[in-house]
Amino acid sequence: MNSAAASLIENVLRDELARADRALSGVAPVLGHVLVGSGHSLVNDAVVARVRGMLNDVSRQLVERLSEPVGDDEAFGAPLVAKVAEQLAQDTPMLSYLHALAMEGLLTEKLDQRAAIDPVLSPLFQELIASQDALTGELAMQALTAQARFTQAQRRMQLPLLDLSPAALERALRIWVRATPVESEASATGKMRHLKGEYDEAQSRTGLIARLVSSMRGGVVAALDLNHAGFALFASALAQQSGQSRERAILACHAEQSARLAVGLRAANLQASAIERQFLSLDIPIELPRNLEALAPDVAVAMLQDSSLGSALRDEAS
Repeated sequence: MNSAAASLIENVLRDELARADRALSGVAPVLGHVLVGSGHSLVNDAVVARVRGMLNDVSRQLVERLSEPVGDDEAFGAPLVAKVAEQLAQDTPMLSYLHALAMEGLLTEKLDQRAAIDPVLSPLFQELIASQDALTGELAMQALTAQARFTQAQRRMQLPLLDLSPAALERALRIWVRATPVESEASATGKMRHLKGEYDEAQSRTGLIARLVSSMRGGVVAALDLNHAGFALFASALAQQSGQSRERAILACHAEQSARLAVGLRAANLQASAIERQFLSLDIPIELPRNLEALAPDVAVAMLQDSSLGSALRDEAS
């Protein structure tokens, strides 16, 4: 493929990626200001319900674990839960993070219903559990157990504190401190230290899955086959192989973000035919640019990094 064709496909995809970024930039404000599902295809009723449920659940856990009750427990707790949840809902990075988790839960259910892709025990998980390498098998079993818990929690619109990302947990704690009465701050410091001591990113669901994907080394291409890997492994493999955050990789699987998915899969060095299969699995209308394979994987990685940098700057500005 000549350089002119490669340059053309890069320019086309950069334009599409910029359009996808603009669509994503409107998600957190919509969630934060109204928490209702109309007017944005990435924010429907089901997404909003899950985000609201997770906000309330995280807030409840923070209050139960860190607050110093005064008088009647229930009377004290309910207003504080509502106050913390309201402040969490005003934090753009936190909303973006919860939005991605809600999308993961919904996409996982959709794939189960439409394509019989098991939300927990995929064929690849079975293979990894049965691995002759005992450490791989044990890690796969731990990741599978964590994925089963996540699936159940999503159906209940819940999110365990210890499954938050490090950044999300830190933000949640800072927001909780701002919402907490000054007189209970000293007591809360020790409880926060204890909570942080319990937290281990490597033992969180996404930490376990990331470690499992990394352990596959050259075999990671199997995790980029959605039908074989299941959504959880696929999202982590896509993130690792394309240099994106896992949240961005999840959102790439929405039809409105198809350019991001195409660039991400190309960054992972998938050929056009394999990329097309993932689009089919996700029920995304196939509109792949012609000569997609002219886009070099390293150029695709750079495009995604530029996109992520722009998004980070917008988050800081907000």
